[in-house]
Amino acid sequence: MEHVHDYLIIGAGMAADAAAKAIREVDAGANVGMVGDEAQPPYQRPPLSKALWKGGKSVADIDLATAASGAQLHPGRRIESLDRVAHVARDDHGDTYRYRRLLLATGATPRRLQFDGGERLIHFRTLDDYQALRRYVKPGAYIAVIGGGFIGSELAASLSGAGCKVTMLFPGPAIGAGRYPEGLTGYLDSYYREHGVDVRSGITVTGGSATDGGVELTLSDGEVLRVEVVVAGLGVTPNTALAEQAGLTVDNGIVVDAQLRSSDADIWAAGDVANFHSAALDRRMRVEHEDAAVGMGRLAGRVMAGVNEQYTTLPFFYSDLFDLGYEAVGLLDTRLQVVEDWREPYREGVVYYLDGGRVHGVLLWNTWDQVDAARALIAERGPFDAASLRGRLPRST
Repeated sequence: MEHVHDYLIIGAGMAADAAAKAIREVDAGANVGMVGDEAQPPYQRPPLSKALWKGGKSVADIDLATAASGAQLHPGRRIESLDRVAHVARDDHGDTYRYRRLLLATGATPRRLQFDGGERLIHFRTLDDYQALRRYVKPGAYIAVIGGGFIGSELAASLSGAGCKVTMLFPGPAIGAGRYPEGLTGYLDSYYREHGVDVRSGITVTGGSATDGGVELTLSDGEVLRVEVVVAGLGVTPNTALAEQAGLTVDNGIVVDAQLRSSDADIWAAGDVANFHSAALDRRMRVEHEDAAVGMGRLAGRVMAGVNEQYTTLPFFYSDLFDLGYEAVGLLDTRLQVVEDWREPYREGVVYYLDGGRVHGVLLWNTWDQVDAARALIAERGPFDAASLRGRLPRST
């Protein structure tokens, strides 16, 4: 079957949803098609590791109501080839999609462990993954969370809060190492243990297999760990295969200009898969968070529909870890100069990340409503040092 769309969006996540709605706002009669490999229409991804475990949201609440934009959804389809000259994409069912302008919002794929753990090994990313994990979550269930980064730390807190017995395994020295200052990472390790999480840093999983009623893990320290479920948060890899097949410029994502246009004048990219230039940081970057997905998707949609705009936003991201939470802007990298400004050590304060006298990142730890102020600070040339930054942003609101 052949489908014909003025605007075709490949991918059906938050960036795709934002783009479809933005196109319709500018071009009321737009014929928009959206192809996604998940069976579900677009939904909010952050609640999968946070709010859905706390009773604050249901699965129905995270639906983005993309169909209301008038976009024609083609769920459960994977685009396998793209002919840029003919402006035609072909899916895994043999259907073709003709387009005038195209957005690649293909997202990212989770990195995987190299063993077969059966259905009880879940590489956490999608709504299907959440629902698969939910089947096993009950008070007392023994779950291994592999990964000490963004997703791993959120899942360990959420599952522990749901009454599970959680062992957290990761190769780094502490939770959030490399992103948070050393004192804060040490505090987090202790904080998680106080909340019942068995935190095991410096550990990798060297093998594993499915067993009756669980998964058996072989650890780098020689221990064999038997659990009911393994959930992995090992980071992701951008889905660039289609862009590469089509001959687009790819370098840690699809390389885009200030209007999020790829090396093909009729193809844009947005969200996890897009590599863009940040004017504030004067560097190219790829961001795997909600604010970037929504903001980039919206701008790409508007530009595709004829609006002359540029993506100048420095995205922020956020997390919830038990009763701790933060918002952050820019680069959180402890290889930079780190300046800590605590109102209450490790409970409330601001951490700044500097390079050459300029602020490149701001961590707002239990400090709220300061994202715009942090963006403005990063945009300033400085120079800044520890003395000039202490008290610069409010430490409490």
